[in-house]
Amino acid sequence: MDTHLLLLFLGVDLLLICTPGPDWLYVVARSLGQGRRAGLTAVAGICSGYAIHTVLAAAGLAAALRAIPGALPLVRYLGAAYLAFLAVRTLLALRKSRAAVTALDPQPPAVVLRQSMLTALLNPKGVLLYLSLMPQFIDSGTSVPIGLQLAVLGVLHVLTCGTIYALIALGAARAGQALTSTPKAARRMTAVSGVLLLVVAAVTLNTH
Repeated sequence: MDTHLLLLFLGVDLLLICTPGPDWLYVVARSLGQGRRAGLTAVAGICSGYAIHTVLAAAGLAAALRAIPGALPLVRYLGAAYLAFLAVRTLLALRKSRAAVTALDPQPPAVVLRQSMLTALLNPKGVLLYLSLMPQFIDSGTSVPIGLQLAVLGVLHVLTCGTIYALIALGAARAGQALTSTPKAARRMTAVSGVLLLVVAAVTLNTH
């Protein structure tokens, strides 16, 4: 593969990853509300979701989705609905808590991993990356199969995402720790996390 194309893709991909979007905000929400472990678990789930996107793109599903006009809007609506569901459930759990100053128990890592993986799979920004951006960096003049080139670009994207999002998770978790020194403050931060998930749902719904 052409080295210039790879470097150019990395530069464009890095700019896109650093631009706040559904995944970016989801990592912040989990890190603020539940701490470093949940934040890094969310990063692992999101990267796993993009790894699945990579496999599907290499297998040719990206081309099939591009050929179906209504597929991408459907993914966008499903992603927004799922995030809104997570937000409402978080806020209702706070409301049902018996003691006003009792913090909620953090969700198990397996739950956070599953939720974040689904968030990445249903993120239209991520789907658009595989449908529209990556094909622009395919080198048609090489003997390397297109599927393999997409796989390489996908792996680079996953690694870059993992690095940037992990840094975001660590920073947000440190800020959240400073703001959750008491159970009452922890509940408030969980409420902020729930509201932030609603914001992520709105951002997902308006992603084109």
